[in-house]
Amino acid sequence: MFRTLKKFFDFCGEKERKQFYLSIFLGVFNALFVAMRIPAVFVVIRGLLEGGLSQNDAWIAGGIILASIVLQTIVSMKTTMLQTRGGYNTASYKRMEIAEHLRYVPMGYFNSEGLGKITSTATNTMENLSNIASRCVMVITKGIITTLVIIASMFFFNVWIALVALASMIIYLIGTELMIRAESSDSDKVIKSQDTMVARILEYVRGIAEVRNFDLFGKSITNVDDSIDSFTKYSTRMETVYEVAMFFLSSLNKITGVVMMLMSIAFCLNGSMSLVYAVMMMICSFMIFESLDQVGAFNGLTRTIENCVDKANEALSSPTMDIDGKEITPESMTLTVRNVDFSYDTKKIIDDVSFEIPEKTTAAFVGPSGGGKTTITQLLARFWDVDKGQILLGGTDIREYSYDSLMRNFAFVFQNVYLFNDTIENNIRFGKPDAGREEVIRAAKAACCHDFIMALPDGYDTVIGESGVSLSGGERQRISIARAIMKDAPIIILDEATANVDPENENLLMKAVESLTKEKTVIMIAHRLKTVENADRIFVINHGKIVQHGRHSELMNEEGIYRRFIGERKEAAGWKLGKHSA
Repeated sequence: MFRTLKKFFDFCGEKERKQFYLSIFLGVFNALFVAMRIPAVFVVIRGLLEGGLSQNDAWIAGGIILASIVLQTIVSMKTTMLQTRGGYNTASYKRMEIAEHLRYVPMGYFNSEGLGKITSTATNTMENLSNIASRCVMVITKGIITTLVIIASMFFFNVWIALVALASMIIYLIGTELMIRAESSDSDKVIKSQDTMVARILEYVRGIAEVRNFDLFGKSITNVDDSIDSFTKYSTRMETVYEVAMFFLSSLNKITGVVMMLMSIAFCLNGSMSLVYAVMMMICSFMIFESLDQVGAFNGLTRTIENCVDKANEALSSPTMDIDGKEITPESMTLTVRNVDFSYDTKKIIDDVSFEIPEKTTAAFVGPSGGGKTTITQLLARFWDVDKGQILLGGTDIREYSYDSLMRNFAFVFQNVYLFNDTIENNIRFGKPDAGREEVIRAAKAACCHDFIMALPDGYDTVIGESGVSLSGGERQRISIARAIMKDAPIIILDEATANVDPENENLLMKAVESLTKEKTVIMIAHRLKTVENADRIFVINHGKIVQHGRHSELMNEEGIYRRFIGERKEAAGWKLGKHSA
């Protein structure tokens, strides 16, 4: 328990840690204010039993009790606010820290870890931590301190009864620690099954179109149901262990209270304790374990806190690329690739590739699917680090740049555009967060999307939904281009940006691409003839190697993949339904 609390405090930021420590310090005063009632009650009872209670003593005792209640309430409110702020701020800052950390992990991390686990850590784990941690710290520390103060005051009345109470408290705390260890295995399984459940639900929701299309409801729902059933089973089993243990521990407190009362009566009857002291001990027997019972009720949750901290630390300790390079402004935007190898795990994707893309020229990568085209473009922007060789920007190895200074030189337009559940204006402004409305509109006009934006119900203030589901594919692409125009980076990477665009949007999209790429270094992956034939350099990639390179006219005079590729595209473009109909 104490080890877990220390682990949580170490996990907190310095400011939040100080808030928790201050709340624990104030908890001592809270306990003292509770204990103030014992001597006040003692004065009243002694006066009543011995017939010497004066009006002045009664007023003083009443004043002490009233003051203790008021002061306890004030301190309790302060400690509650400190711990609540500490818990929620810790979760909030750690969410942002995890998000910032994930910016610098290799892209393969997201494939290996899975979206469900990452999502669960950033949402459920941090939510559990913010809700549970502050309450656990508050109840556990308050309960232990209050109980210890009351036991300490009992030593003034009778050492033996106080020792019984102290022994019972120690047994109780040992019991709760054993309970936590007994729950440990199930708690770990609860966390893992929760991750699986989130992943299955996300997979089901994101793939709902395919599920409906292929009538996969039975199988898909079974997978989701199994993950929910597993989470329910482990959660129920953990709660069962907790409830059984808490029954015995709570019974121990009740029995100890009875023993304290019987000892008080026995000592009073044999003359070793006065009637006043016996009555005070019986009152203390009711007070002493009230706070301790709450410690047990929340102690079982400390394992959850530990799991949450471990999961967050696991995300924060995921290996990142070396991002602590120098702040470099390249002298030119020429990209040079020298003898680069790269593998996903053990599968080699790029094999001894070398080429150069001069500043303000256009390079196109073509070739069969799975050949390594996208991987090459992502290596250029350092989404991964190469296994062997070098990639240079302006004559400097990209690993020597700080990651942020490197990324300032790149803008991307992907085939699968991701738009945020926000206004269109904010989605465009993502390329330049401090841009004003007029600058956003200029970028939208350059990307040929101003007209359709103004036709929407709220114009630039229209909320487009997650992934831009309310827009067509061409509209999403043009917003993505407007976002890249806002960034105004000198190197543009187009990853099949025009692959899935309908004919009605193609001309507008090509105009948008022209606005984006003017006077830039352009790197494109494309299957459309129009976007390839005007490139300054064309690289044909197959099985991770450059098998052909040159201009369009040069490659058309060679026998090989490129000429076959162009022939197939021309044939597909000239295909007519009537031509092949019977």
